Amino acid sequence: MPGVSARGLSHEERRQLAVNLTRVLSLYRSILDAYIIEFFTDSLWGTLPCSWQEALDGLNPPQLATLLLGMPGDGEVVRYRSVWPLTLLALKSTAYALAFNRTPGFQTPSEFLENPSQSSRLTAPFRKHVRPKKQHEIRRLGEAPGIKNQWPRDLCSLLFQLVKKLSDLTGCTQVVDVGSGQGHLSRFMSLGLGLKVKSIEGDQRLVERAQHLDQELLQALEKEEKRNPQVVQIGSRRSPHHVVQWVDPRTRCEELLLPLEDSPQGGARLLLTGLHACGDLSVALLRHFSCCPEVEALASVGCCYMKLSDPGGYPLSQWVATLPGYELSYRLREGACHALEEYAQRLQKAGPGLRTHCYRAALETVIRHAQPKLRRPGVQGIPRVHELKIEEYVQRGLQRVGLDPQLPLNLAALRAHQAQENRVVAFFSLALLLAPLVETLILLDRLLYLQEQGFHSELLPIFSPELSPRNLVLVATKGPLGQAFSVLESEDS
Repeated sequence: MPGVSARGLSHEERRQLAVNLTRVLSLYRSILDAYIIEFFTDSLWGTLPCSWQEALDGLNPPQLATLLLGMPGDGEVVRYRSVWPLTLLALKSTAYALAFNRTPGFQTPSEFLENPSQSSRLTAPFRKHVRPKKQHEIRRLGEAPGIKNQWPRDLCSLLFQLVKKLSDLTGCTQVVDVGSGQGHLSRFMSLGLGLKVKSIEGDQRLVERAQHLDQELLQALEKEEKRNPQVVQIGSRRSPHHVVQWVDPRTRCEELLLPLEDSPQGGARLLLTGLHACGDLSVALLRHFSCCPEVEALASVGCCYMKLSDPGGYPLSQWVATLPGYELSYRLREGACHALEEYAQRLQKAGPGLRTHCYRAALETVIRHAQPKLRRPGVQGIPRVHELKIEEYVQRGLQRVGLDPQLPLNLAALRAHQAQENRVVAFFSLALLLAPLVETLILLDRLLYLQEQGFHSELLPIFSPELSPRNLVLVATKGPLGQAFSVLESEDS
């Protein structure tokens, strides 16, 4: 999906982009604010202009992926079956033009060509217990030369990956991985790259799991070293230092800033990183970077924007806070977390799983009829939805929300709702088309915040969006960024 490059924008260009985004989001807010499960109860199809309805009505899922989302299948020729209204074409063009480009410098991660479940760029010990998505993320975010510990002699002739390069460029002596979970990234940076890493996680159970995996990896690496000492050299590397600590974005976290025991005198120079730091945790990283002199660099990939405090988590910059229409509701921020590329792939396959939204919207009409004050209740996952008749789905859904599953159903009405499945998919696709604009505004606000504090910052698409939808990494330093971004120009670096 095309878009504006987040790199190299001047301060004024960033500010103007924020102005344009708030204007566009205000114009189409009704689409973004809508809940797809209220498609029938709120007559969402009728809220679209009649000319849009005519253009979208009857389009099958692959056509929606190609014509609306602009993601055709391999070798597919784009052909409109009718003349679309200029307002709909303008929406499509604007959504493409104002969103940050999420396409990295490679198309298909070559590391998964041989085996879709195992990255060929990580050795077996580092892949164990790690899903393919996380393998790709830690490899791209933390990789250094010599992926399999075959360290080249002429390091300057190679392109380092991001965290390692930032650490080298800024002279950081310690990496702090905040919100580290089971410690996959911390483990790779410490035992794979030889960096000094402090791993901070608020969940005691995850920390215990991380420590167990550390020991398991150390044992595996020791066995590898005995078998092939010329290739695997652990040397003096050690496991990350794990700390159980919640990080509050509103207060300074002293534990985060404490140096490790063997840090040089005069205190550590810290590089903060967070791989998909959830909600306010990514804000905490930004504030510690801007307020703490010990922190020299930042590499952060945010996620879960709907969990941002309001106010407090957004907006952060003075500029965005002054713009009319800057407000982002929970629904808008939640929508920004959807996976556009993954949904486009589902549309191209046109599988029966696409009917889930239609079924859930039909269930909402029955819930409202039975109990009008019960709105949008959570429905625990109903397995194998695509194999169920719509009335079977509704009965199971009623039971899950505490209502009588034997309530009399209007089967004719349910069948009429089911016949509108493609309309439900079309409306949801419209919202997804606009969702990257919301993420762009949130991330742009963070860039402007750092720039207002006098710091250098950039955004870069670092992961494959098909594997990892939240793929834009925010990098900041307290000096010029220099060559930090040239390290990720190609997949084979």
